[in-house]
Amino acid sequence: MSGDPLGDGVSAFRTARRGVAWALALLLAACGGARAQEDKQAQEDNPLHTATRVELDVAKVLLAQEKAWNRGDLEGYAKGYKDSPETLLLGRQVLKGYAQILEDYKHTYPTAASMGTLAFSEIEVHPLSESFAVCIGKYHLERTKKEGGGADGVFSLVLEKTGEGWKIVLDHTT
Repeated sequence: MSGDPLGDGVSAFRTARRGVAWALALLLAACGGARAQEDKQAQEDNPLHTATRVELDVAKVLLAQEKAWNRGDLEGYAKGYKDSPETLLLGRQVLKGYAQILEDYKHTYPTAASMGTLAFSEIEVHPLSESFAVCIGKYHLERTKKEGGGADGVFSLVLEKTGEGWKIVLDHTT
């Protein structure tokens, strides 16, 4: 026997209390997981959310590009890119530098008809920091068969916040 007449009872009580604490912790974790699942389901059922300032500012860059393209204005479209020798475009080939990117666009799309009509969709903006964001989405280019036909694809962009606003520093379009 132990020297403490309550020893076995206190020990059993402490063991039971630990068991209850573990059970309560598991219950709370399960409820928290269920709540997270409910929140996720609610987001899927209602995909609308309030856009952040970064999301809006980055989306404005794409909207301005889309409008410029559809006016046949390649110079205006290219304003979405950072005017830097380090800016990259990965498409059919790797283009390095703003000047090379703009020249390639002018060569590939010499007329408004060859440019067709551009539409971006399913745009998602993912801020990485105060200065950088990733944007993904889809594009659709409508053109006559004579001008090369329509085209669809996806893109991922890395944008940098500059003194002139958000600018594309890396464009990977397929």
